[in-house]
Amino acid sequence: MHTERTFSVPYRHALRVSQDAFDPADASLADAFAGHLDDPSGPARVMVAIDSGVLDANPDLPDRIRARFAPLDARATLAEPVYAIPGGESCKNDPGALDDLLRAIHDAHLCRRSYLLVIGGGAALDLAGFAATTAHRGIRLIRIPTTTVGQGDSGVGVKNGVNRFGKKNYLGAFGVPHMVINDLSLLATLTDEHWVSGFSECVKVALLKDRALFERIERDAALIRARDMDASAPVIERSAVLHLDHIALGGDPFELNAARPLDFGHWAAHKLEQVTNFQLAHGHAVAIGLALDLAYARAIGLLDPVIADRATTCLASLGFTLHHPAMAQTDALLDGLEEFREHLGGQLTITLIDDIASPVDVHEIDERAMTEAAQALARAEAARVG
Repeated sequence: MHTERTFSVPYRHALRVSQDAFDPADASLADAFAGHLDDPSGPARVMVAIDSGVLDANPDLPDRIRARFAPLDARATLAEPVYAIPGGESCKNDPGALDDLLRAIHDAHLCRRSYLLVIGGGAALDLAGFAATTAHRGIRLIRIPTTTVGQGDSGVGVKNGVNRFGKKNYLGAFGVPHMVINDLSLLATLTDEHWVSGFSECVKVALLKDRALFERIERDAALIRARDMDASAPVIERSAVLHLDHIALGGDPFELNAARPLDFGHWAAHKLEQVTNFQLAHGHAVAIGLALDLAYARAIGLLDPVIADRATTCLASLGFTLHHPAMAQTDALLDGLEEFREHLGGQLTITLIDDIASPVDVHEIDERAMTEAAQALARAEAARVG
């Protein structure tokens, strides 16, 4: 006997942009729990987990959250206390951080119709998302990203993960969040380094999909670097929508195919994070990875040097350093190609561009040309600094 069934499951991926999600006049959180208003089993239970760095910068946040949830008690009730997630990539490297969060979810008596609401940077979102997708085989997740990386890219994604065996996101799961709320007010306390970090992902998705967005970033790079919100907010929002549209409408939300188009520049970025013991922030690693792949595409004749120069100049104008001493470890860096292939499986597939908004998948890399591209970046960065 041989029997097969093909079925599909509908998903809803919701994004809200807010000036202050905890202002009583803002409807984002009320919308998130609207389905529980007339639920005969009562209001949903909600556990709040906050990145410790965000808590340090916003010590009044737990009180503001409680005040916002008070009028929502017919829809959702808070589990106490608010849980603090250790901030930064270290939480993804520490198995104890995952175990502690899962224990807190257990002790809060969350069920599959409960919610984990996580507020924080990309690492905290990844850790909390992995915990949410594995507890009870999945509890509902609401993300409130607090970094430009999170709001423009990773926070609106469907991937969750933690690092193991020295490899980025070796353990992970796909899970579509119930809602993502980009609260722009939470960007105010970022350091300048973390502020600029997310704009490498904006440049990435613009180079892949949207010439007008790239030209806007290119034009407004100095304003973005200076944290002008009139220039920056539309870029973050457009980047988020492009990432969300790729996931929801691109035909491969759970990466079953051979390519990961949104990971332009990421094979090297992930390896650089690893060899620097995650001291190099993700967005800054992505900027270097983009510059490297642009230099390589130029070297093999795939990309017009004028376009390559415009893209790298844009990244530099945003404030990124486009080389790192760890790139001198050529063998270790190139190992990232095989790790990238292994992570997805099948043949190696690296996305490059042959023009703005014109992605190209390649399946072989000339390692000598890639090494020469890394050396060219080192010379260019030295000239820029000098």
